[in-house]
Amino acid sequence: MRPRRLVLVVGTGTEVGKTWVSAHLLRALVAAGASVAARKPAQSYDEGDDPDSLDAAVLGAASGEEAEAVCPPWRWYPVAMAPPMAAEALGRPPFTVADLVGEIEWPTGLDLGLVETAGGVRSPQAVDGDAVALCAALDPDVVVLVADAGLGTINAVRLTLGVLPAHTIVVLNRFDATNEVHVGNRQWLDQRDGLHVIVLPDDEEPLLASLGVGPA
Repeated sequence: MRPRRLVLVVGTGTEVGKTWVSAHLLRALVAAGASVAARKPAQSYDEGDDPDSLDAAVLGAASGEEAEAVCPPWRWYPVAMAPPMAAEALGRPPFTVADLVGEIEWPTGLDLGLVETAGGVRSPQAVDGDAVALCAALDPDVVVLVADAGLGTINAVRLTLGVLPAHTIVVLNRFDATNEVHVGNRQWLDQRDGLHVIVLPDDEEPLLASLGVGPA
């Protein structure tokens, strides 16, 4: 059963902080009394990584779920490549976007379900599609786009928003209010592009409200 609100978290690239932002949102929602669950359709990683540091484990710790509920064990790929590339490198069967969507199961009565993609929006999620294709298949109520706050942010955000739905919220991660580049990037995107740019934790309550499950 689909949650009351479905949120898809995507990034302008790899290592921009999608999992940190997702976990922050999940913890804030739980603290606000919302029922939540997280899903990572597929995850890839270095074989020697600490299991507790893997995306599914971090998301599960924030949502109160086991890592295996967040990401099915057969979609764990211990090679640091995009998931379908990792599957190929490991000699495992290829999989499609439809396979990933069909494997997502939600508890009943959820206020919010959060799905986090792998890599950037054009990173392969399956043999036949990237995060944009996964977004189209899931049809989320809200998309959260996570971007780094530093150099290159304006270009990355503009290019990425061009392939995402209109109901996309931009979150600048690792924002430092004393950094002139960070502040300038936020102001430019706000004032020149007309975007409402979120930074955490300062804008936590407005973000939760934008997701439709924040405090009244």
